[in-house]
Amino acid sequence: MKKRSVNIISLGCSKNLVDAEQLARQFEALGYNLEYNSENIDSEIVIVNTCGFMDAAKQESINTILAYARLRKSGKIGRLFVMGCLSERYLNELQAEIPEVDKYYGKFNYSDILTEIGQTYRADLKNERTLSTPSHYAYIKISEGCNRTCSYCAIPLITGRHRSRTMEDILEEIKRFVKNGTREFQLIAQDLSYYGLDRYKSQKLSELIQRIADIKGVDWIRLHYAYPANFPFDILPVIRHRQNVCNYLDLALQHISDKMLKLMRRNITKAETFDLLKRIREEVPDIHLRTTLLLGHPQETEDDVAELIDFVQEMRFERLGAFTFSNEESTYAFRNYADNISESEKLRRMGLVMDIQQLISEDINRSKRGKIFKTIIDKKQDNYFIGRTEYDSPEVDNEVLIPAEKQRLTIGEFYSVKITDNTEFDLYGAVT
Repeated sequence: MKKRSVNIISLGCSKNLVDAEQLARQFEALGYNLEYNSENIDSEIVIVNTCGFMDAAKQESINTILAYARLRKSGKIGRLFVMGCLSERYLNELQAEIPEVDKYYGKFNYSDILTEIGQTYRADLKNERTLSTPSHYAYIKISEGCNRTCSYCAIPLITGRHRSRTMEDILEEIKRFVKNGTREFQLIAQDLSYYGLDRYKSQKLSELIQRIADIKGVDWIRLHYAYPANFPFDILPVIRHRQNVCNYLDLALQHISDKMLKLMRRNITKAETFDLLKRIREEVPDIHLRTTLLLGHPQETEDDVAELIDFVQEMRFERLGAFTFSNEESTYAFRNYADNISESEKLRRMGLVMDIQQLISEDINRSKRGKIFKTIIDKKQDNYFIGRTEYDSPEVDNEVLIPAEKQRLTIGEFYSVKITDNTEFDLYGAVT
C-alpha cells in the first residue's frame, strides 16, 4: 500500500468533478500522491464521489462503493470515504447497508474528510483545484443548486436552492487557471439562465461572460445547461460578437408536447420553445445547439413521442442527448403520477429519437467536409491526434481525428484543420 496516496473516483456530471478537483488540491498541498479514477488498488485513501441523479447513475455509484468496500475489508486499501450527491440524499441508508466505508459525507461537507484523517483544511486554497482534465481546459461552476421545480428532477432536493457565486470569485479562479496555461473554459451550472438573480437581483450571465471574455489568455468559453424558461436573451449578442465565446449553447428542452411540458412543470409552451429557438438561430446564425430530451415520463403517449420526433426532425439540433424517466423518490412525479410505462418501452422511445438524431448528425458532419475549423488538440490516441472544434465540448460531443503518422502536434494547442471525412459523430481532418 502506497503511503500518503489518495485515489479519487469521481462519478456523474462535471459539477461533481469540480468538487473532486477542489478536494484534490487540498490533498496535493498536504503532500499526498494523487490519482484520479485509477485502477490501481494500493492507495492509502480512496474517495468515491457519487452521483444520485437517476437510477442508472445511482446503481453505478453503489456498485463502485461495494467494489472498494470489498477491497477495504480485505485490507488492500487503507481507508475508504464516500462523498457526493448519493450520500447527501441517502446517508442513513448507505451507512446501514455498506458499513465497510470508513465514513460518509454529503455534497457540501466533504472537506471534513481532511479533519477525519488528522489534517487541516486550507481556506486559502478554496478557489484552487488540481485538474483531472488535460491542463488546457477546465470546468467552471458558476452556481450551485436550482430553484426550478421540474416534476422528475431530484437535483434541487440534493443541492438546495440556487446560489450564484460572485463574479469576482469566478474571475479570480479563471485568472489563476490562465496563469497556469489553461485556455478553454466550460461554464457549468444546473441553470445558467438563473445566474445572478439571487445575488444581484437580475440575470447577470451576459455581464459575467463579457468580463470573462475580457481576460487575456481566455481562448474559448462554452456555455452548458441553460434553462429555456426566462432565457437571458442578452447573452446572444455576446456569443455572436465575442470571438472567444464559442458559437455553442447547451439548452435542455426535455420535450415539446404542450401536455408533456405541463406535466413536467417546465414553465414553457411549445410555441414559446419554437420562438426561442428561432430567435437564437436568427441572432447567432452559426450556433451549434445541444439539447437533452426525456422519454417515458408518466402519461407520455405515442402521439407525444411522434410530436417530439417531428420536432427533432424539424429543428435538426447539432447535438442531442436523451435519457429515460426514472421515478425518483420525493419528486413531484413520484408523489403525483403513476410510473406506468415499462422500462423496455422507455428505451424503445429513446432509441427512436436517437436513431433519427444519428442521421441528422451524420448529415451535418458530412456538410463540413472541405471546410477548415480552428481545432484544439486534447490527446494522442493510437494513430491519431484527437481534437475538437468550438462546436464540441469535451466528452459529450464530436471529436476531430487527425492522422499522426506524418505530423507532430502539441497537446493543448490550436490548429487549422480541414475536414476530409466523417462518421455520424466524429470528423476526420488534416492540418492545413
